[in-house]
Amino acid sequence: MSSATLPADVSVVDVVLPHEVSAVAAARRRLHDYLTRARVAETTCDDAQLVLSELLSNAIRYAPALPTGDVRAAWWLDKAGVHIEVTDGRGDTEPLRIVEAHPESIGGRGLAIVDMLSSDWGVRSGDKYRTVHAVVPL
Repeated sequence: MSSATLPADVSVVDVVLPHEVSAVAAARRRLHDYLTRARVAETTCDDAQLVLSELLSNAIRYAPALPTGDVRAAWWLDKAGVHIEVTDGRGDTEPLRIVEAHPESIGGRGLAIVDMLSSDWGVRSGDKYRTVHAVVPL
């Protein structure tokens, strides 16, 4: 479900971040504070922070910034879990489910981690943006 179609009683955090690596740590801190205030279990909080880190790192590494020069992250809680979205300027490659990373590869495990920690994840794309979304169960 997109943050644009949520019921009014769900509080969405929408964060505009610079298209740079330092944004990952800042976003993780904000998500941690949000989940701590909501009294989410620490293991779920850790999983959600890791998923956010992977999605945001991929957006910064593999995609251009949005036309505004930044990337966006959003998150909210509902009965299904912690919803996380990261929106970038849509690069040439699409995020794919990795069945198994080669044992000698340096990268390629981020989306496998997202797949393992999330009950669901996917991609929505427009002409000038791409949003990767995931749900970390409570």
